[in-house]
Amino acid sequence: MMKNYTKEDILKYAEEEDVEFIRLQFADIFGNLKNIAVTASQLKKALDNKCMFDGSSIEGFAGEEESDMCLYPDFSTFEIFPWRPQQGKVARMICDIRRPDGTPFEGDPRYVLKRAVQEAEKMGYTFNVGPECEFFLFHTDENALPTTITYEQAGYFDMGPIDFGENARRDMIMTLEEMGFEIEASHHESAPAQHEIDFKYDEALITADNIMTFKLAVKTIARRHGLHATFMPKPKHGVCGSGMHINMSLFRDGKNIFRDESDKKGLSREAYWFIGGLMRHVKGMAAVTNPLVNSYKRLVPGYEAPVYVAWSARNRRPLIRIPASFGEDTRIELRSPDPSANPYLTLALCLMAGLDGIKNQIEPPESIDTNVADMSKEERKRLGVEALPGTLIEAIGEMEKDVFVQEVLGKHVSEKYIAAKKAEWNKYRSQVTEWEINEYLYKF
Repeated sequence: MMKNYTKEDILKYAEEEDVEFIRLQFADIFGNLKNIAVTASQLKKALDNKCMFDGSSIEGFAGEEESDMCLYPDFSTFEIFPWRPQQGKVARMICDIRRPDGTPFEGDPRYVLKRAVQEAEKMGYTFNVGPECEFFLFHTDENALPTTITYEQAGYFDMGPIDFGENARRDMIMTLEEMGFEIEASHHESAPAQHEIDFKYDEALITADNIMTFKLAVKTIARRHGLHATFMPKPKHGVCGSGMHINMSLFRDGKNIFRDESDKKGLSREAYWFIGGLMRHVKGMAAVTNPLVNSYKRLVPGYEAPVYVAWSARNRRPLIRIPASFGEDTRIELRSPDPSANPYLTLALCLMAGLDGIKNQIEPPESIDTNVADMSKEERKRLGVEALPGTLIEAIGEMEKDVFVQEVLGKHVSEKYIAAKKAEWNKYRSQVTEWEINEYLYKF
């Protein structure tokens, strides 16, 4: 729930609760959480938007000639970290980034999402989002560095003592609830050491902030248990990777506009058009929803993650799924994003692609209620079913072709993002991997 704190509320609350440090958090264009810490004596200055930092030190932000940036804390995000000491507590606020003259910095991912939300508001819509965040819990070595080692063999919905991470997951949930999250469900996922914790949907900006907080809390509590939590999409060969399915609905005047009782699938015209918009732009969005070289090791046949651009109200495996629901719970689930994605940019693209579908009445193709992966190549071609990008460089190529996606991100973000991801790909392709050595050294 959003908290409507005033400046005075925060100053009083911080004093009463003995808050000594305040972390002013923000995200870079890749979704990495950054922060500047100030002491309680500097809190008023921070609340007056007078905390500045050097934007040239953050990759993808600004060059040295225009590097001064100001942090504008969002008062509603003030939260005390439950895992820090109870004397001299640590709190945080999530910040917007502005230039010294007060104008929004176009490289701030939160600003990109705010722009998209304002576009929806102009059309009378509220965009609600519920993410499903998966992660792995691995052991650390004697230097507390992460490994990919796990000794458990648990699978879907298994419980302790088979599920070795059950205690850590319980502590994560209790911590998140203390921070205001409403946790709907949690369970062991299909791969050994893989977990999922689902929290209640909310408006887009709150949800994006919550995803950032969720990842920080999960990693912090895992470390307390001597474990490493990773949101890397595919840390191990031969098992399913981690996704971050995005469940979306549009509300107008408190009513879910995706629902239509008279339709055989229970969907409104707007819902179909929203699906049409997502399907038109999903390939151009892939470099954001699946931003790592490793992301594309997850999007392969045989491991539950989507590979083809199709939708269904019955099949559980397609790219876009309409989950069974009742009343106001009708929603559209996009299954391609993974948890390494920047949530601000991901939600901005999902929303704007869907709105593009509504504005231009983009009809989706027929739903496909059988498993697309089981079809022959000819059958998929006959039905016009395309594949998602298979590599990061392919995804970047699709982004470069989709002018709409670049416009949603803005010139600054799209140019910096594309350049950084091309550099990441070039670094990757110059590596010689263990697989290549094993496959080729003795043959050639």
